[in-house]
Amino acid sequence: MEKSKVLVVGGTGYIGRKIVKASLEQGHETYVLQRPDIGLDTEKVQMLLSFKKQGAHLVEGSFSDHQSLVDAVKLVDVVISTMSGVHFRSHNLLMQLKLVEAIKDAGNVKRFLPSEFGMDPALMGHALEPGRVTFDEKMTIRKTIEDANIPFTYISANCFAAYFAGNLSQMGTLFPPRDKVVLYGDGNVKVVYMDEEDVGTYTIKTIDDPRTLNKTVYLRPPENILTQRELIEKWEKLTGKQLEKSTLSEHDFLSSMKGLDFASEVGMGHFYHIFYEGCLANFEVRDEEEASKLYPEVQYTRMDEYLKLYV
Repeated sequence: MEKSKVLVVGGTGYIGRKIVKASLEQGHETYVLQRPDIGLDTEKVQMLLSFKKQGAHLVEGSFSDHQSLVDAVKLVDVVISTMSGVHFRSHNLLMQLKLVEAIKDAGNVKRFLPSEFGMDPALMGHALEPGRVTFDEKMTIRKTIEDANIPFTYISANCFAAYFAGNLSQMGTLFPPRDKVVLYGDGNVKVVYMDEEDVGTYTIKTIDDPRTLNKTVYLRPPENILTQRELIEKWEKLTGKQLEKSTLSEHDFLSSMKGLDFASEVGMGHFYHIFYEGCLANFEVRDEEEASKLYPEVQYTRMDEYLKLYV
């Protein structure tokens, strides 16, 4: 079967670059949207040029020029959006509505993967304010896709390791603590940690797979379903040093959110659902919906291996 041509929108972003890399590695003709609002951001320009050097095509398109988006979409079979959904960066999920319109008008797309890559928003209807805005917006995008009968795959990638594993799930830092570590509650709630390279690999695997058409695919490889305590134990084993542990009760965690700036409140709300409620692993996933079962050939990175980077 001929491999689909892929357009990545948001290719210079944190997860976007991993998806561009995986698309090229898996032999797909890969296009990256080059938007005029990149301006004088030399880092993003350098990244686009490095994609080009690796064989990707840069295609100009702007969210303020509908026809340019339609023209870009017409070049490919699959569109993957990785636009930012985190508030401490550039939260712009609803801009995807313009992309959905372009896909609808182009009429040629075999699969659209909107910017999801976190917890499954369909299961987060009860989420705390103000953090629920992320899930509400993702559900708005889903409804628009489904109303337009655009074929889709939704990727639930859980916790990116760089944000949640390397720091032993501590807030406000991306490096592991050297002496003391805070446990959320008893630290025994199951969490799913994913190396971002694997998120890219699994995502691209789904795009030509009939089994994943109009489905949500969960990235939940069994050896990466760990409690916070288990993650810390892996770190202690690697370093040969025990960390001093303190616990933060659910009540104290929720109290500490009050009066914070909007982006911090959003982030802490998500932490609450992950580490106290256990929203990533408190439901069953069938084998045909779980990436490591669908693609057993992928040698995913285990967290003890990942943590070696930080020793």
